[in-house]
Amino acid sequence: MTLVQALITAIVQGVTELFPVSSLGHAVVLPSLFGWNIDQRSPEFLPFLVVLHLGTAAALLLYFWRDWIGLAQAALFIGPPEKRRERQRLLVQIVVATIPAVILGFALEKFFRNLFGAPAAAAGFLVLNGFLLFFGERMRQRGGQRRLDSMRWLDALTIGLWQATALVPGISRSGATMVGGLLRGFHHEDAAHFSFLIATPVILGATVLEVPHLLHGEGGGFGPVAWIAGLVAGVTAWLSIVFLMRYFKRHDFEALDPFAWYCWAFGAIALGLLLFVL
Repeated sequence: MTLVQALITAIVQGVTELFPVSSLGHAVVLPSLFGWNIDQRSPEFLPFLVVLHLGTAAALLLYFWRDWIGLAQAALFIGPPEKRRERQRLLVQIVVATIPAVILGFALEKFFRNLFGAPAAAAGFLVLNGFLLFFGERMRQRGGQRRLDSMRWLDALTIGLWQATALVPGISRSGATMVGGLLRGFHHEDAAHFSFLIATPVILGATVLEVPHLLHGEGGGFGPVAWIAGLVAGVTAWLSIVFLMRYFKRHDFEALDPFAWYCWAFGAIALGLLLFVL
């Protein structure tokens, strides 16, 4: 992978990881559309993507640093009792929401890994992701204005199950979890907030599993390029978070529709090109 290819992939990753349009779907589809000679089934490709995700996780930690410091204090029983209990509940809910993706990720690792080499399938799932966002908006509880402090463990588990669907390239993790939050009656801003909070342990967990491969020489000789790309992905992701949190704060009516339209258009065009042109 050349530096230019890595940087383009990093910018796309930084935008699409937080936008509800599937970063994995774009990472699988775009190399084939651009005609890049990259073996997406190789042992180097997934670790490279994980380095990009590490940049994204760093951006999430930096943007929500107050949340994570508060959660850490709560875990250590530091702070006013009432505030500490509220944060401890949120910490438990983050753990509960993370469990489904962890279990399914381990159980079906080989199956999901093979999907990374199937661009046409990823493009098809991008179209499906558009329907997920579109109908999720219309199935949400009207007048849903719940805030994070009203979340219960069943809400967290439901959102976690939605998150597990994003193990398939083309299904957006942030999109699926936001839809899960909307269906539980949460405001768009709070659904997005919780989505970004639970993204951090999932991304960091995947990184812990894959980064040692790069450090022990299994990175195919492009380790430095991967880390530069990871930095670019992190900066891009931070800017994406800033935009999205402001967007969902100001838009609470069919806010996911523009992303659904994009997924339909990009997924359908990519699928047509992959099947009939390329």
